[in-house]
Amino acid sequence: MKGKTDKELYLDFLNGNDKSFEEIMQRYKDKLINFIIGYVRNFEVAEDLSQDTFVYVLINRKNYDFRYSLKTYLFLIAKCRAINYINSQKRIIKFDESYIKNQEEDIRVDDNLIREEEKKEIKIAFRKLKPEYQSVLILKDIENFKYKDICKILDKDLSQVKVLIHRARKSLEKKLKEGRG
Repeated sequence: MKGKTDKELYLDFLNGNDKSFEEIMQRYKDKLINFIIGYVRNFEVAEDLSQDTFVYVLINRKNYDFRYSLKTYLFLIAKCRAINYINSQKRIIKFDESYIKNQEEDIRVDDNLIREEEKKEIKIAFRKLKPEYQSVLILKDIENFKYKDICKILDKDLSQVKVLIHRARKSLEKKLKEGRG
């Protein structure tokens, strides 16, 4: 089963191969948890919502539209689950330290170009960003989503996403300068 594309795995899953669904879960479970934590600020809740995402897919297996990547579909469902949770809690939740600690391994910074001290500054500055800026930077720069997929996940049009990414990067740059100054 190794080496199959998401589409191949999903088609196998539709044909009754439960191992294919398990492979999909293994590919995306941790990424979904890290993404959801940005909304809910709680690892255990993020784990539960990640599981809810996969349960939704399992129950509604025929709803997947193959025009979109499976990754985009899963992140969109996860975002909806997180927002529903937040709305049920009746409060806005921000990113917390546990999320950043989980992301430290995912932030791709070339060790040959940036010293360890500069990495710490970036992480500190990242923690100070608005949650929506953190989310969009994670989707674009860490998870490498395409603009159209980010638009779908965040329910924004292309110009809004581009502006958000631009503002997030400018804000990160400003926070880095403030930290050094």
